[in-house]
Amino acid sequence: MSTTLPEPPVRHAVEPAHESHDPAFDSLQDRMPEWMRTTKSFAVFGGILSALFFVLSFLPIYHTDVWGHLAYGRFITETRALPTTEPLLPLLKGVPFVDSAWLSQLVGYQLVAQFGNSAIRFLYAACITICCGLLIARMQTRTRNPWMTFVGLIAYLGLLWIQLAIVRPQLAGMVCCTAVLCLMTGRRFPRWGWAAVIGIMAVWANVHGSFPVGIAILGAFAVGRAVDILRRTNRFGAVLKDDTFRRNVLLTQLAFAATLLNPYGLALWSDVVSFWKNPNLSDLVEWEPLSLRMKQGQAAAIVGFLLVVLYRLSPRRVTVTEVLLQVGLGGATLWTSRMIVWWAPVAAYYLALHGNAAYHHWRGGRLTLEPIERRSMWTVTAFGLFIVPALVTPFGGAVLHNRKGDATIGLSAQTPVGAVEYLHKNPPQGQVFNTYELGDYLLWAGPRDMKVFVNSHAHLVPEEIWRGYLDVVNLSSGWKETLELYSVNTVVLDNTRRRDLARTLKRDEEWRVGYEDRNSIVLVRRKPL
Repeated sequence: MSTTLPEPPVRHAVEPAHESHDPAFDSLQDRMPEWMRTTKSFAVFGGILSALFFVLSFLPIYHTDVWGHLAYGRFITETRALPTTEPLLPLLKGVPFVDSAWLSQLVGYQLVAQFGNSAIRFLYAACITICCGLLIARMQTRTRNPWMTFVGLIAYLGLLWIQLAIVRPQLAGMVCCTAVLCLMTGRRFPRWGWAAVIGIMAVWANVHGSFPVGIAILGAFAVGRAVDILRRTNRFGAVLKDDTFRRNVLLTQLAFAATLLNPYGLALWSDVVSFWKNPNLSDLVEWEPLSLRMKQGQAAAIVGFLLVVLYRLSPRRVTVTEVLLQVGLGGATLWTSRMIVWWAPVAAYYLALHGNAAYHHWRGGRLTLEPIERRSMWTVTAFGLFIVPALVTPFGGAVLHNRKGDATIGLSAQTPVGAVEYLHKNPPQGQVFNTYELGDYLLWAGPRDMKVFVNSHAHLVPEEIWRGYLDVVNLSSGWKETLELYSVNTVVLDNTRRRDLARTLKRDEEWRVGYEDRNSIVLVRRKPL
């Protein structure tokens, strides 16, 4: 006697959901192309990105090197030419100057001239939001796990929060870096990816001097692919026949050629290499090696520990490319903390990727990718969640009402606005001595003929002048002679970081206080040299 067992029900991966029966919505659904329809996760992350952009658009602008870059953008606009020697610091007259961020400076100045300080906040918020958006898109398409994508996003922001507080052209370089990484880590390299990578590298070489990082990333994909094939086949011929390897090699070569599409040609590469060898950088805090004393060092330690655990638990195969990126960029981060901005997207991406694999392995199931349900409703929702908050940001108001606003709107409370107002009313005579932290804002907002001592371009400062600067701020032996050597009649100091120097000059009979508040102090020599 045989028993016929009922067949198990067929389980479909995803049952297509019925759209709304509202005629207007059905019409939108019919007219909207398939590529424009998005998922529910896309709408959710669109709301997160919108909130991030909104918050960043209201953060204060600190007196960092952004103001110096705007001053160079103003110079380029007024002279209609790129400088060949340092144009703004009298003590550096004649020093060769390769302006690797000229395009960022020019675009930034043009926007600020039109819309005021809100343009700086817009560029700042837009760059960070684009980086996060690119990473979210790549992590979500590779994992299809919104929670792991969110973990990767938190890791990325946690690693970079200290660096992201500073507005500088480096943000444009970060967008280019993230875009290149996302293009190279897709399951399939798109046909338009060739033009995209080459175009990105050409732009990168004109907006920030960090473009060699992009070449290093592309090179890592070429070398990593070759080693993977060699390990699997043990034949060099197989490496040369591999289409992906040949594509990565050719792409790296074309990307290098694209970086030469700049006003300086090969001289730009020479300048970038010499920049890293400059001894002045060792005296700056932001170029110090990463340590656990730093908040970003602590964040890096946490993310690094999680990566080690996930590599142990994840069933995914670890490629040589992945190892090269993690070790290369991670090692560079340990060498100098500033490099964390290039390791962060790599760490966040692989954290989400292996976290998702480890999660599915722990659940005892195979890592499968379910079909994605795309609906036009989520596209409209995501668009609304982003565009409405963007319109009520300071930049949105400036564009809608075509207004520039006051020059002090949006500045941080630590910005030396009072000191600059005093200098405009009492133009300094002769050379001014200023601390490194204030130089860029003085170049931008101070009197146009004021002779600023140094700014954030420490790598351009000759060693003798730089050592003299350090002698003064550190009250080393001969500091008074240094001020006399350069005929300094006015000293502008950060009143929080240079209290010892300010206190010493206030007690000196040769100097008097011209202006002082909690942020800054201006001291004037009683008998000008």
